Amino acid sequence: MELTFASYNIHKAVGTDRRRDPDRIIAILNEIGADVVVLQEADRRLGRRETVLPRAHIEDYTPYHAVPLNHRPDSIGWHGNALLVRRDIVVAEAGVVPLPALEPRGAIRADLIHEGNRLRVVGMHLDLSGLRRRHQVRAILAHLERCDGHCPTVLMGDCNEWSLQRGALAEFREPWRVLAPGRSFPSRRPVARLDRVVLSPEWELLDCGVHHSALAARGSDHLPVWVRATA
Repeated sequence: MELTFASYNIHKAVGTDRRRDPDRIIAILNEIGADVVVLQEADRRLGRRETVLPRAHIEDYTPYHAVPLNHRPDSIGWHGNALLVRRDIVVAEAGVVPLPALEPRGAIRADLIHEGNRLRVVGMHLDLSGLRRRHQVRAILAHLERCDGHCPTVLMGDCNEWSLQRGALAEFREPWRVLAPGRSFPSRRPVARLDRVVLSPEWELLDCGVHHSALAARGSDHLPVWVRATA
């Protein structure tokens, strides 16, 4: 199976112009054209913590549906982490990954079926603290060890990790493959590779990059990153 995966911190749909514009995020998602998308900061942080991307807009204006992960009726994710998949991809199961955190951070996991093949996707938004990030990566790996069955796995998200070779992502030892698709933060003049993708050994990397369109440069403080792979 050949799939394109994308990760995007949408900053609660508030762009560099300081306007909250969900329709702009929808347009950027359509520009990317990935099969599976993980989002960070997809829900408001306070109050009812409702989604900033109305579910009806996702269903009416994109080829995706939101994986049911919400623990609140107005949300589409968990601590802002959401997962969108194309409608021809079946969600076998989905749930949250509890992380040790002092601030509202989280991770999500879903097992998907594409053309009869099972794959596993994890979306994550890691802590600003380096030590806490290490603990969170270990918690995610421990969660994957407890999952039923083994299948090709992709982990994606805003890892808040500046180092390319050291830091918390060094916890992903071989045969995991940690990818830094490119500079994605800040979106206007990106210098940091904070948004990462981690592949299990079943995947063969075909291509990866940063989606740097004129719209994406304004849509959030992060640019989306993407990976195309086959398993």
